Parts: sequence; structure tokens; C-alpha cells
Amino acid sequence: MAAKKTSPLDRVLGRLDSLDSVNLANLAQRLARERALFEGVFHTLQEGLLVIDADGRIEFANAAARRLVGLGDGELADETLARLVPGLRLPVADDAATPVVTRELELTYPEPRALRLYMVPFSAEGRAEARRFAVILADITREKADTEERIATESAASLRLLAAGVAHELGNPLNSLTIHLQLIGRKLKKLQAARAPAAAKDTAALAESVRVCEAEVARLDGIVTNFLEALRPRPPDLAETDLTTVLDEVLRFQQRELQDRGVAVEAETPAALPHVMADRDQLKQVFFNLIRNAAEAMPPGGRLRIRTRADDDSVWMLFADDGGGIRQEDLIKLFQPYHTTKPNGHGLGLMIVQRIMRAHGGQVGIESKEGVGTVVTLQFPRKDRRVRMLK
Repeated sequence: MAAKKTSPLDRVLGRLDSLDSVNLANLAQRLARERALFEGVFHTLQEGLLVIDADGRIEFANAAARRLVGLGDGELADETLARLVPGLRLPVADDAATPVVTRELELTYPEPRALRLYMVPFSAEGRAEARRFAVILADITREKADTEERIATESAASLRLLAAGVAHELGNPLNSLTIHLQLIGRKLKKLQAARAPAAAKDTAALAESVRVCEAEVARLDGIVTNFLEALRPRPPDLAETDLTTVLDEVLRFQQRELQDRGVAVEAETPAALPHVMADRDQLKQVFFNLIRNAAEAMPPGGRLRIRTRADDDSVWMLFADDGGGIRQEDLIKLFQPYHTTKPNGHGLGLMIVQRIMRAHGGQVGIESKEGVGTVVTLQFPRKDRRVRMLK
């Protein structure tokens, strides 16, 4: 059996009882230098390193770990892994048979980030009572963002191809419906002219039904067209635009839907609101999506409040509903494609809103509280101070 190798420091420690005061002082200085060296190495690492005792108390944390999980520079006496990472349990103390624990988690403090956690048990000199865990934390926020962006790009490309095919298939029956409704309308006019006055009421009702059907077909055709235009990346056709005028047009267009849902709209838009450089059609898509989202989030009797204001740099629009609100864990995913909190939603509306706002050099923000409601804020740069936001 090979002899166990020992370091010079081990040999010195082995003769600790025989050392005089001078050698003890030298040994203490040497130990301090060794500790400073190892701590310097640990604090240089980009990955976070924690040492946890068997009860979950943190005994050591390097600089990267403190930064990643929001630990201060003070003592660690009262800090535990369970407080920093709720829900993470230490493996059962079962000698060295405990497997390595690997987790991916999202933290919201001190800032939103994604981490990969490795937890490995170890013990000093093989003693069970000295059992500890080394926890290594790697910041994978950028890695996950790159992966999700690549997936989103590939998915969006596939979706555009699918949407083009669906639009083509929808276009044929819509055209057929339009033609037949026109034929029915002409036939009704002839019947109205030929029939007795007693039948005029019935034919008038049929004519009104045909008119409603024609309007709904036109609206459906417009929705499909806007949907395709919103999915295709297209630079905005910028022109000096009055946001209030565009908003009024969208509200008139959605008036019947809002009435059917029992939603009241309170819009406060000052007449002197500064103009912005914008694409009217793309702005209509933004307002349409936000108003419909708010209406669908509220029960009958709900109220949508729209406010506008301006400062020296920006023009602001706020859309506030009193619906059920959004869970905090869903807020960070709202702009991801296909993520939706609605049973029949497609998860593209807010992604389209964000893309259009970025193309206009603006921003979109969302604040929400469950049981209270949601506020969506649009920020447009004033036309004389326009700045393009980068991704």
C-alpha cells in the first residue's frame, strides 16, 4: 500500500505540539498567507462558489456568488441557502453516495437572471460530522437568451410560411362569400321593388343582415391582412402623426365589440398632444391588440382607461384595465412568441406590439397585479428627439 503523500505544511502541523512561540507565530503567518492565496483564487473565479454546512448555512461565498445571489459584503452567520434559493433542498446525508445535484433556476433578485447550480457533497478527512456541500453557480442568462432568440427566429420564419398558406386558403372562401352576398343584396333590392308593402319589413331585415355579413367579411379580411403584415418584418413608413386621431379611429372600429363585452372606455387625450413620427397602420395594430387584450381580461362592466401625456423627450400613452391581472411569473414571458395566458390566445399580440414599438424607436412596459388589473405603457420619442432602441 502506497504511503500517503504529505505537504510541507502537513509535516509542520504534525509537529505542532513541539513548536515554540516563534515558530508558532511564523506558522500562523504562513497559514494566513495560504488562506489569502486560496481566497484570492476563489474570488477571481467567474463562477459563484458557496460552501454550505449540513444544516444549509453558508460558510463561505466568493465574490461572484455574492453578486449572483445578492449577498452583501458582511458576515454570513445568518445566511442560508434556503433563503437565497427557496425550494432547493439539501440532499439527504447518506455518506458519499449522495449524487451531485444539478438545477437550472431563475432569480429575480438582485436582478432577473438564469443560473445553473451544481451542488457536490464533501467531508473533511472523510468524517460524516464534517459533511459540507460545495455549490457552484454559473450565470446562463445570456446563453438562454441566445437559445430562445434562435428558437423564436426559426419559429417566426416557420409561422410566416404557415400564415401565408392559411391566408391564401382563407382568401378564396372570403372572396366567394363576398360575391354571393353581393348577389343576395341585388336580389333583395328587386324583391323590395316587386313585393307588396307588407313584405317590405321582412326584406329590409334581410338586407340589414346581408349588410352586417358584408361588414364582418370585410373586417375578417382586414384582420388577416393586418396579421400577415405584422408578422412580416417591415420598416415603418414614418410620417408626422397625431396619436389621438389614430386612437379614435381604432376605438370607433372596436366600438361594437366593446359594447358586446360590456366594457366602458374612458379616454383622456389632451388636444395639444405633440405629434410623433409613426406609421399609422402599424400604430392601429398596436392599439387594436392592446384594447382587445384589455377587453378580454375584464368581465362585463369592466372599465378601460386610456391616458396620454408628454414631456420634453417623449409622448406617453397608458392603457389601464381592471381585469384579473397577470401572475408575476408570467410577466417576464409576455413578449415571448406563443406564450399566452388566454385559453384561445396565439401568443403573438404583445410580441408584435413590442416589435412595432422598437421599430418606432419607442418602448412598451407592463405593470400588473393579480386581482387589481394591468397597465400597459407606450413611450414614443418626440419627432425632434427620435432615438432608435436596439435589441
